[in-house]
Amino acid sequence: MTAFAEIGVYLVQTAITLYMLAMLLRFLLQLVRADFYNPISQFLIKITNPLVLPVRRVVPGFGGLDFASLLLTLVLQLLGILALLWLLGAGLPPVSALLLWSALGVVGLLVNIYFFALLATIILSWIAPGNPNPAIMLLHQITEPVMAPMRKVLPPMGGLDFSPILVFILINIIQIVLRNLAQGVGLPSALVIGI
Repeated sequence: MTAFAEIGVYLVQTAITLYMLAMLLRFLLQLVRADFYNPISQFLIKITNPLVLPVRRVVPGFGGLDFASLLLTLVLQLLGILALLWLLGAGLPPVSALLLWSALGVVGLLVNIYFFALLATIILSWIAPGNPNPAIMLLHQITEPVMAPMRKVLPPMGGLDFSPILVFILINIIQIVLRNLAQGVGLPSALVIGI
């Protein structure tokens, strides 16, 4: 691979991943009913609206969920894979493989969002407990629906919450399954955007 091709691959992966991240966060924030008026929520809505609003006319939400942003995340993943295949000079795989690769990438990105959100929540609980920062509040709103069931399995003991350990174990299991599925469907490692 030439230096220009490598730079192109890096730039495409970065741009697509960042916009996919914004789209998926928009979907997650609606899923967990996060604060709509939070400045970070407003930022995500403003940068994703140019694509979401036209698609929403065709793909309406259901039950308060924004399926347009989820579909756009999948399409962005697909376009990213196609762009990377083109930059690498590879042939086009079957459409079914492209759709599977895209779905695996989106699920992988979702798992990574939860991994880093949970890690940030834990660290911030040590260094800034009770801080009303908008980012900290959104992190809490995203992770709490996952953490609450785990606290029922492993309640806090002596003021310490060990339930994140269970969530990290679950995340690692999901990542192992995703990696094996990716290998099983022939997903080249150079195309992995979310896993």
